[in-house]
Amino acid sequence: MTSQRTRDRLVERLREEGIRNHAVLEVIRATPRHLFVDEALDSRAYEDTALPIGHGQTISQPYIVARMTELVIAKQPQKVLEVGTGSGYQAAVLAQLVPKVYTTERIEALATQARQRFRQLGLRNVRATRSDGTMGLPDFAPYDAIIVTAGGESVPEALLQQLAPGGRLVMPVGGRDYQVLTLVEHTEEGFVRETLEPVVFVPLIGGIS
Repeated sequence: MTSQRTRDRLVERLREEGIRNHAVLEVIRATPRHLFVDEALDSRAYEDTALPIGHGQTISQPYIVARMTELVIAKQPQKVLEVGTGSGYQAAVLAQLVPKVYTTERIEALATQARQRFRQLGLRNVRATRSDGTMGLPDFAPYDAIIVTAGGESVPEALLQQLAPGGRLVMPVGGRDYQVLTLVEHTEEGFVRETLEPVVFVPLIGGIS
């Protein structure tokens, strides 16, 4: 189920669901999502659905990956921070559209797997770190864009402080069972927030494990 036809069907569905950025669609088409899921789930890799990746985590639905990527790259960022590496799929998509991607993961096993996948795909512009994502990655700040792939009650202050002027942050905000995809822009007047659409993500948790 990893044929080009299967990938083409996924891209066509994303287009029907409202994804308009051609570059994002082409990267989704080209990225081997089956490499980011367990072999037992290979046959479902190109369905437009989230899938389990172990440790209570998931690989996001392709529509959500495409939607968040569209929002993040809208102003052509040079340096992006991703909080919540997970399988590495979202970072792999971003790395084909942005010069430099930093990604942080709290679960060591997932961080290790993701690094292996980045190497396998020759993605040398991704720096993967195991750390507490709620604190961001201050050593390499500021970032032109920040993408958070876990839901929290609010946007961590540390992330706002690491967002460059003119930058944008995308994150699901809300409780465990209901969140709203939220866009925060760092303007001259301060941080401007816009709520976009309902989503459900795994919870954003501090610390490392």
